[in-house]
Amino acid sequence: MALEQFRLDGKVALVTGGNRGIGLAIAKLFGEAGAKVMMTGRTLTDAAEDLCKSESYGWVQGDVTDPATPARIVQATLDRLGALDILVNNAGIADHGNFHEFGDDRLAAITDTNFIAPFRIARSAVMPMLEKGAGAILNIGSISGEVANKPQLQVAYNASKAAVHQMTRVMAFEYASRGIRVNALAPGYVVSDMTQGGIANEDWNRIWTENTPMGRFGQPEEMATCALFLCSDAASYVTGSVLTADGGYTTH
Repeated sequence: MALEQFRLDGKVALVTGGNRGIGLAIAKLFGEAGAKVMMTGRTLTDAAEDLCKSESYGWVQGDVTDPATPARIVQATLDRLGALDILVNNAGIADHGNFHEFGDDRLAAITDTNFIAPFRIARSAVMPMLEKGAGAILNIGSISGEVANKPQLQVAYNASKAAVHQMTRVMAFEYASRGIRVNALAPGYVVSDMTQGGIANEDWNRIWTENTPMGRFGQPEEMATCALFLCSDAASYVTGSVLTADGGYTTH
């Protein structure tokens, strides 16, 4: 049946930033869909620890900006779960401020976390996928990679997500003939630790919701269902795509 294509039975997934927010929702749903899931992040949250009580989940601590982390978390996934079929590059940070006042340290933090780390992790993860001749990579981008946000000024963040989108397209082109699909998901404003400050700001909240035609924020679980589609056999002919899930924000 067609619905069976959304199952991930027998698959192993690695989800970075899987300890909270969108990453946690993705890890949870992938496990429910039959996958074994390795989560990674800087800290083990209570929610992630609860998931690890099931044999379907594993945890490996890691700072994605550490150059040694990508190979280590990929090897941990292979050692503990026996394979690596799916990578979800989800870990990321946001920062905002005037372009002319945005210092090098802040720029490096954004770039290292949002672009260089996903590049390195995908580079490590693609090796076992090439050996198998199959795999799916999902990079979490953002509508910020396509448009300018308001009222916050965040050129470094937007540029890092645009880089993720372009990396996705070029990787997809390179590996399409090797059985590996590469796609990106571009969320709009989703309730998470990253957006909680803006949501709590009355002016920002109003502007964000007024500029979203659906008039509300997305939920991590709504992003997880998009991720499940892109990483499952239901999307077997989809590669190089950036799926926008933003309540209509980018329609105007």
